Amino acid sequence: MKAKDFDKKFDDNKSDIIDDLDLSTISRPNQNQKRVNVDFPIWVIDSLDREASRVGVTRQSIIKLWLVERLEEKAANK
Repeated sequence: MKAKDFDKKFDDNKSDIIDDLDLSTISRPNQNQKRVNVDFPIWVIDSLDREASRVGVTRQSIIKLWLVERLEEKAANK
């Protein structure tokens, strides 16, 4: 399919374009993961669990979210 035809199909929103994409080579830069272990005091775990439950996510998700927010904030202030 030519790019012009693909763009028209996308712009017209006539059908899903996912079938026209080659997803076999897809990658997410800087998204490789590495496992780390961190020890927290029990009160920190309890607080994390309460906040995670309030937001409706897992403990791991709330930790990741907060760390990313802090790193982005720090990068923005440089």
